[in-house]
Amino acid sequence: MTKNLDNEGLSSIVDNYQLFYVDLWGVVHNGVNLHHEAIKALKEISKKKKNYILLTNAPRPNHSVKSFLEKMGMEKEIRDNVFTSGEASLLYLRKNLSDKKFFHVGPPRDFDLFKDFEKLKSDNLEKCDYILCTGLFDGHDEDLKFYKNLFEKNINKKMICTNPDLIVDRGNKREFCAGSVAMVFEKIGGEVVYFGKPYPEIYNQSTNNKNMKILSIGDNLNTDIKGANLLNYDSLLISNGIHKNEIKEKGIEKVAKSYEAICNYIQSELKW
Repeated sequence: MTKNLDNEGLSSIVDNYQLFYVDLWGVVHNGVNLHHEAIKALKEISKKKKNYILLTNAPRPNHSVKSFLEKMGMEKEIRDNVFTSGEASLLYLRKNLSDKKFFHVGPPRDFDLFKDFEKLKSDNLEKCDYILCTGLFDGHDEDLKFYKNLFEKNINKKMICTNPDLIVDRGNKREFCAGSVAMVFEKIGGEVVYFGKPYPEIYNQSTNNKNMKILSIGDNLNTDIKGANLLNYDSLLISNGIHKNEIKEKGIEKVAKSYEAICNYIQSELKW
């Protein structure tokens, strides 16, 4: 049974945990503005001498996301806790594919992810060694059929997906993410290597989490909550995120079951 924390707040359970994995987009901000109650909660966690990681499926290095958060008005001591799926991807690329040519699928703004090896970027999908997917092309950000046609003759290439999220809400607008493109590639027979939640590597790379009692907080059942389930962490779902309408219509128990996910707690917004 999922416990609702709207009345008691995060403060009612904080002493049960040593480490908190907190999603950024959908929990701490909405792509446009910071959620001030969430910021307050993070500060209170710190006052309790507890650790937290702002773990995000952002297809960019840590420093890029920190700069984005600084422009939003987030204080340095909070944004210093960021760890991204892009950073996890970079560690893998440097170790395993640093001399291989790649074809980039995603918007130009994600360029800083492969700045160190930009000379290996190929404009020809046929001649690349692997596909690096950070998102959707700016001119094809609403049409997944475009990617099916693009990849059909290249399913022998391996795809590196730097953001397993399928969708995100930017303010009030819903957008596709890299995970949706990767899913198209898999459906036509391609192989994808994912970096980010729910896959365990990003959690283990972000900080020393051994032998700790951990709570994972996020708004996405497919990534935040399933990641917690896979690693046997407790989880808190923020219900005003991407599943907002589903939860209003069916209730958390039915919605969680439909995603084969288990939530220990639910809260409409992260609040102390």
